[in-house]
Amino acid sequence: MAGNNHKSKKKQINRAFYIGRFQPFHNGHLKVISEISKDVDELVIGIGSAQLSHTPENPFTAGERIMMISRSLEKLDLYTYVIPISDIYRNALWVAHVESMTPPFSHAYTNNPLVSRLFSEASYDVRYSPMYNRSAFSGTEIRRRMLAGENWQQLVPPAVVNVVEEVRGVERLNQVSMKGDIESVLEY
Repeated sequence: MAGNNHKSKKKQINRAFYIGRFQPFHNGHLKVISEISKDVDELVIGIGSAQLSHTPENPFTAGERIMMISRSLEKLDLYTYVIPISDIYRNALWVAHVESMTPPFSHAYTNNPLVSRLFSEASYDVRYSPMYNRSAFSGTEIRRRMLAGENWQQLVPPAVVNVVEEVRGVERLNQVSMKGDIESVLEY
């Protein structure tokens, strides 16, 4: 009888999903991903609200956030996929939307109650990610410090500082945060 009936067994890849807006990516995110890396072979990182940029709450583009994350994770021993995920504004379809945009994964890391509920309803194993010094390591606090001219650089990986400087992100944040007409805030 010709042929070989022996089927080779491929190692099952332990791949997880982690989503955030990353406005900007900060040391808290880096610590969470470092902890997740101890439990998985690969991590799909979803950049949530990818369509948003140039606003006070979402100053950075999806491409800039990809740069921040990719450069910050270069030395981490973890294979990652960084994928923009645009909002669809239909929660019942959101997990299917994520699945259509990403490689397959078996579990999701989140602390967001809605995201947790949606993945649970779709039969995913949901794991909670540890939080680190949430009062300092928050995009809101970092953007506030940028606007106030305070030290924000210590709260983000050096690669993020470089990206923010490269795209003139603090200048952009200041400009998109202005109230009124541009003529009323410009000095002549």
